Amino acid sequence: MKTALIQSEIIWENPEANRNYFEQKINAISESIDLIVLPEMFTTGFTMNPETVAEAMDGKTMGWLQSLAKAKKTAIIGSLIIAENNNFYNRLVFVFPSGEIQFYDKRHLFTLAGEDKVYTSGTQKLIVDYLGWKICPLVCYDLRFPVFARNIENYDLLLYVANWPKPRINAWDILIKARSVENMCYTIGVNRNGVDNANLEYVGHSQAVDFLGNYILEPQEIDGVFIVEFDKEKMNNARNKLGFLNDRDSFEIKI
Repeated sequence: MKTALIQSEIIWENPEANRNYFEQKINAISESIDLIVLPEMFTTGFTMNPETVAEAMDGKTMGWLQSLAKAKKTAIIGSLIIAENNNFYNRLVFVFPSGEIQFYDKRHLFTLAGEDKVYTSGTQKLIVDYLGWKICPLVCYDLRFPVFARNIENYDLLLYVANWPKPRINAWDILIKARSVENMCYTIGVNRNGVDNANLEYVGHSQAVDFLGNYILEPQEIDGVFIVEFDKEKMNNARNKLGFLNDRDSFEIKI
């Protein structure tokens, strides 16, 4: 599966400007791509002011994503702020080339920034079936919680979208590799660049790691579109040979 990771700055609380910017990046991709990955809250930055920028599931950004996915014949994934049933969600959406949508609401809200005070936590893990791949998409702070990410579904690709700041970027690099190794899966992390309105600096480090913890794409610090390709047969051969997932613990998550 060929995947494009888009790392960039995000214009603060300006969905239209961010849509225009990412559309230029996406339209500049000339080769055939199966999946495009955008950062967390890619239309706004990591804002605690959802009432000013939240959208509906039938709003402009969702329609824009569906149109782009259909035009480029690819799936697109990223998170944005959604208002629904008098709640705000940091919602990751997976938009299929057909325009079909599946979504995951961020489970672990970032209490250090007060995200839990303004957003509602999700309760359901999502496994997306796409092109014969099982994909587990998660959001930023979820990376610190390995139990929720544990590969009990035999998924093939673990994917994180994020606004993960520079002071803790070493943890981001370590934990992405750890999640890959313990779950014997490919893992993608897509982060943003730049400085937000809270003066937090972001240095990217978008990356892709294989099922043994080896870099396919080393952490990147510049804005750009980075294309990687994954080999499911190679991963399955390693899983069958080593058998580590056969020895995983059984457990139940109570939410």
